[in-house]
Amino acid sequence: MATEIRILALDVGEKRIGVAISDPLGLTAQGLGVIKRRDVARDVAALKALVADYAVQEIVVGLPRHLNGRPGTHAALALEVAAALARELGVPVTSWDERLSTREAERLLVAADVSRRKRRRVVDQVAAALILQGYLDRRRRT
Repeated sequence: MATEIRILALDVGEKRIGVAISDPLGLTAQGLGVIKRRDVARDVAALKALVADYAVQEIVVGLPRHLNGRPGTHAALALEVAAALARELGVPVTSWDERLSTREAERLLVAADVSRRKRRRVVDQVAAALILQGYLDRRRRT
């Protein structure tokens, strides 16, 4: 029987944090929602509740990078949130290259004919799911 593991993924932005969760087997990702950003301490408190509710055993934080691989403009914020989560929650926190995840999420939503208003509300959640699915796929291959 396969081991159950729940992994939470985050797409950290200036205004919102997109959140996704894996299925219990760690095979597929699904969007969980969006948390409105306040400050790192309150963001961590909100995420702590999700970690407890879903019995999360690992957190993946999207790390924005430019196409050349250098850290993007929001990389410092993502790393700050990741460090705070590792300190406060006691679960492993991994950063994961999230290059173009928001653009891909936007493209998928447009292709699905989602209205502009609804896209704005869910794009961060979809980006988090894309980040997590990439991480899960890589994990399975290695």
